[in-house]
Amino acid sequence: MAQEIELKLELTPEAAETLLASGALAAGPKRLELRTPYFDTPDGHLAKAGFSLRIRDAGGVRTQTVKAAGTATAGLFARPEWERTVENDRPVLDDATPLPALLGARLHDIVPIFEIRVERLVWDVPWEEALVEVVLDRGHVVAGERSAPVCEIELELKEGAPAALFSLARHLDGIVPLHVGVVNKAERGQRLLGPVIRSFKSGELALSPDMSAADAFRAIAGSCLRQYRLNEAAIDRAHPEAVHQARVALRRLRSAFSIFAPMLDDDLFAGLREETRWLANALGEARDLDVLLSGGTVEPELRGRLEQACDEAYGRALAAVSSARARALMLDLSRWLALGDWLSRPEGGVLRDEPVRGFAGAALDRFRRRVKKGGRGLENLTDEARHELRKDAKKLRYAAEFFASLFADKRGKRRGRRFIEALSALQDKLGALNDIAMSQRVLGEGETAAPDFDSDKADLLEDAAEAHDAFRDARPFWR
Repeated sequence: MAQEIELKLELTPEAAETLLASGALAAGPKRLELRTPYFDTPDGHLAKAGFSLRIRDAGGVRTQTVKAAGTATAGLFARPEWERTVENDRPVLDDATPLPALLGARLHDIVPIFEIRVERLVWDVPWEEALVEVVLDRGHVVAGERSAPVCEIELELKEGAPAALFSLARHLDGIVPLHVGVVNKAERGQRLLGPVIRSFKSGELALSPDMSAADAFRAIAGSCLRQYRLNEAAIDRAHPEAVHQARVALRRLRSAFSIFAPMLDDDLFAGLREETRWLANALGEARDLDVLLSGGTVEPELRGRLEQACDEAYGRALAAVSSARARALMLDLSRWLALGDWLSRPEGGVLRDEPVRGFAGAALDRFRRRVKKGGRGLENLTDEARHELRKDAKKLRYAAEFFASLFADKRGKRRGRRFIEALSALQDKLGALNDIAMSQRVLGEGETAAPDFDSDKADLLEDAAEAHDAFRDARPFWR
């Protein structure tokens, strides 16, 4: 078993041509034509278990590789892999890999499921006292009658410190736009086997009770960046859920910053936090107009103006997420999570090393107290105060979801389900109240849609107060 460390970067085919013409990489790269079938059981048992199995044919030399999911922090992949040469496209499935133990009798069900065909260019690049293998792959992944393009760069560390990967990535991004990659080739192929996915929710996050608080933060933040990048690439005016989920991912990340803040305060943290806030706000206008247009209360003559405003807001959102500023943020966040000074500062050492279960309980207690206190007299709060309560409720909800796997015994699951249901009900009512406040700001008091707001708001305030009472009665699942 070997360990590889690589940084994945996505680019357009046009950008790849520009990079090749720039002279930034040495002339005369090694050139390979690769054909790589991937294998699994018909029901995808390997993929579900976090493994991939492939045979790469490079000019008649076939190499079988088994990869296991390892740490993947926004593009930086470090994972175990098992390699061997094979004679043909038939996998050799012996005890030199973990697959027989994983599959048992199902080992005989392994079949080809998709194939990747790319032209690969390879350079060995000395960079900042390190040696980095730069790989440019261009081609397609094919599953039956479906296919998808592949155009990506992989920076693999051969010698030296991992920081060189990020430094070289920033250098190359100054030549052509590069986006941190969070999807490997096996995942690209897996997507072709199912329906088209237009947006991506956060997915399950499994933390281990023996993790340190620092390791848990990296796992949580990495999952947030992955969710953001998946949705950023899918943002489309015709499918509004992607911009919503991209914004949710950034909010989850900002909540993780708040939860773990005492251990994170190095020289870069404040700047990264502010830049993440900027990017989330850049998506806000498009999302708010989507919500307003989906409400069904807007008169036809006003709807036309709002549709145009929404088109323009999407244009600004797309410009923001594809900007050099956003690309730099993703690279900087990825580097900071993997290698940042916060991991070694003496001031945060005790918190970093604390078992995550104890850390989680204290954090959940803190945020729960804030929501309980902030919701007192909810019906008489100002719109601004209710908005702050809504934000605190979201932070608590995200914290509960982050840490749920740490309290997954029978009682913890039952209490956790009831707690999150009560908190979600409160969030829904506060969200509806916030939508009314936002609609009043956007439409103005004189527009046709406004007269119904007051009666709707009165009913929602009563419902929100009842939801807050139910939340206060829900028992903490972490005790």
